[in-house]
Amino acid sequence: MRTDTVGLILAGGLARRMGGGDKPLRRVGGRTVLARVVEAVRPQVASLVLNANGDPSRFAEYALPVVPDPLPDYPGPLAGVLAGLEWAERRPGTEWVLSVPGDAPFLPADLVERLHAGRRAAGTALACAASGGWTHPVAALWPVAIAPSLRTALTGGLRKIDAFTAAHGITEVEWPILPVDPFFNANSPEDLAEAERIAASLG
Repeated sequence: MRTDTVGLILAGGLARRMGGGDKPLRRVGGRTVLARVVEAVRPQVASLVLNANGDPSRFAEYALPVVPDPLPDYPGPLAGVLAGLEWAERRPGTEWVLSVPGDAPFLPADLVERLHAGRRAAGTALACAASGGWTHPVAALWPVAIAPSLRTALTGGLRKIDAFTAAHGITEVEWPILPVDPFFNANSPEDLAEAERIAASLG
């Protein structure tokens, strides 16, 4: 566990492809996706926070602090990252935020360790995950000190996560996709069915 790093679960989207509702509360293998995310990330970080909009009581059973987007009108995942960074700013000793998508039921147990190693080796401020030829910009490590810059960019209209991270320097850390892509996202009913098949195959 990294005592200087907190985990941020991003669940502030509108879930349009899922038909609305909270993607992290959908079930895979008899458990919610959020429960699976918490189980994977909690041992790796000092604490966890959930970014979600609307009534936070629907997540009460997880006993997580819930922070909404700090900007109106659902401006995208960067707003959720900013919410987590500004929450982390108030925690003494916290230098990093690990952001993860709330709809990824198979996240790896070495996410924090390998992202830290990757950004140290590359000498970059940021690191994100990659697998199977895809980059996963929301499975990323962010320095808490970058919060003011991100707020300035968001209030100035920036919405593309890649544009922000490229401007600050980011390295990609690759994960294998066998036996399962650890960054598989359950974004649609079809994805959810595939996640059920994967969970069953993993036992």
